[in-house]
Amino acid sequence: MEVLRHFSHEHPLIFNEERSHESEVYCSACGELVLGPRFSCMECGFHLDKNCAEAPDVMNHPFHRKHNLELKASSPYDDGSPLCGFCNNICWNFLYHCSCNLDFHIKCAFLSYKVLKNDFRDLQHLKCLELPLEINHPCHRHHSLFLQFNNDHLPCQICQETQHEGLVYCCSICKFVLHTGCVSPPPIIEDPSTHEHPFTRCLKNLSFNCDACGTLGNYVSYNCLTCSLMVHKKCITLPRFIKSIWHDHPISHNYFVVDNECTTHDCGFCHEDVNMESGSYYCSKCKFIIHVNCALQDARWYYKIESKDKVNAMSAVGALDPSFVVIKTIKIGEEIYVEIKHFSHQHNLVLSDEVKDRRYCDGCSQLILTSFYGCLECDFFLHKYCARLPKKKQVISLYHQDPLSLIPHCIFKCALCRFMRSGFAYKCEVYMCNDHICVRCAEIHLPYISQGHKHPIHFYPQLNGLSCNACGGSTDGVSIYGCKTCSFAVHYQCILAPQIAWHEGDKHFLTLRYHEDNDYSEYHYCDICEEKISPNTWFYHCAICDNSAHLHCVLGDYPFIKRGRTFITNDHQHTLISVQKAHHPKCCKCGEPCFDLALECLEEECKYISHWRCDSNYKILWKDSKNLV
Repeated sequence: MEVLRHFSHEHPLIFNEERSHESEVYCSACGELVLGPRFSCMECGFHLDKNCAEAPDVMNHPFHRKHNLELKASSPYDDGSPLCGFCNNICWNFLYHCSCNLDFHIKCAFLSYKVLKNDFRDLQHLKCLELPLEINHPCHRHHSLFLQFNNDHLPCQICQETQHEGLVYCCSICKFVLHTGCVSPPPIIEDPSTHEHPFTRCLKNLSFNCDACGTLGNYVSYNCLTCSLMVHKKCITLPRFIKSIWHDHPISHNYFVVDNECTTHDCGFCHEDVNMESGSYYCSKCKFIIHVNCALQDARWYYKIESKDKVNAMSAVGALDPSFVVIKTIKIGEEIYVEIKHFSHQHNLVLSDEVKDRRYCDGCSQLILTSFYGCLECDFFLHKYCARLPKKKQVISLYHQDPLSLIPHCIFKCALCRFMRSGFAYKCEVYMCNDHICVRCAEIHLPYISQGHKHPIHFYPQLNGLSCNACGGSTDGVSIYGCKTCSFAVHYQCILAPQIAWHEGDKHFLTLRYHEDNDYSEYHYCDICEEKISPNTWFYHCAICDNSAHLHCVLGDYPFIKRGRTFITNDHQHTLISVQKAHHPKCCKCGEPCFDLALECLEEECKYISHWRCDSNYKILWKDSKNLV
């Protein structure tokens, strides 16, 4: 009786040549069903098939020439089991391990070894039989390249992609790698959808700047002899037109941009300089420009547009379906629309310059301070700008690549700024989405020009370690607008603060002031909350009364819900109106004072009033509409 003392098990293992007919037996080393001779523990049911039991403790593997591989009975890592470098599956059982973090299933180590020993009975990929173990290549003339695993995860010097599993040709001395499929790249590549001429391969150890993406290339270039272009192999198939989340129009790939056509050289994503003489994506309408690698960095950030006709159709979105019909015009130098029929209202709207009282726009819910369109029959007003908003619009958003539809009379939370809003919204009509975006967020362009800063400011999904120049809060973990020239940073929500606002504590309009203009001492206080105002933050100020106040004290939690609009709720039998009272009556629901937006009953004898938040648990309906979100 043959007995084996194996390092992986505390008991002796007994050799058994016969297959078990009572139950299935699985090898504890490779996890596979044992069909032949095995070594078994009579005490605890531990089994090793004969091949695994006789596996060497140390293997000198020709596909990994740097170090020996050591046989381990379990994962050597504290954070779980590794992936096999040959098949890319998890190593649950025995494995061969190298100190440079290369691991193989015990069977995969044997299989790849057999490839070299010409024992192909277990080999599934027959194309691997044709691969020589050593080659000389014109792109790397200093040393030979050996077939081995890419455990350093180096990119291929021809296609620039990184292959994490399988075999590559490698020079370990120079850290030079070629994929097996890139050793003999095609001599000519033609793709009329991306470029009108063929590209010809140049196999030479030569550094170059790729004319398509603007980054450094090495070794293998593809050349368009007609246009004198040198590009990476992967850049031959760059999409000619894309729709990017970083811009609201389609953008096209250009090998160069004439300098006087572009007002800024800043990339729309990373905000670094774009070389006008190299490839980029560009919008000629807005002069927006972005690095190729920035635009294509994440497949979720763009999609390919197949044809120029589709680009033209997308660019015309909104123009083919205007939001109003012109009823009457006059001509004073230019044609002026003095009366229109807007899709959002049942009566005609008339252009007016008579700005009086505190009128709020029914589109964006902001104060009306310039010319506007108003209804002569009811209390409905629109800024000129809001009246001309397109019914379909592309917006800058990660999740909305299709045009959004303009809908009126909404109560909603904007999917971008997260403010509760009333008025117009751009709605996503993709099934199950139901996102609504306010008209202000839909119109924001990159970069953004703010009156609060002398430089253009750029959007950053996250920029930690700064303080918001508007409110003084931390920028950690939130979206901001920041300046690449200096340390200026503002929260996305703060950038939306209106230039002119009103508060019941002052009979005049309040103007937004910035920290550069703040000549008050640190001892000045907010006239609403009576707390200090930091001299380094924005604030609202009345020049007539010499009153100042924090942003939030003026705006509150609901600055973009129109005051004076009527609503109905499930909790009250009468019609309610949105108000903000100067004397702060107690809420009929929670008993706390109503400092911010409230809903008050129109019936004088009722005396009902409640906080918006106490009555807004998705039970409020605009009386004239059913667009509740």
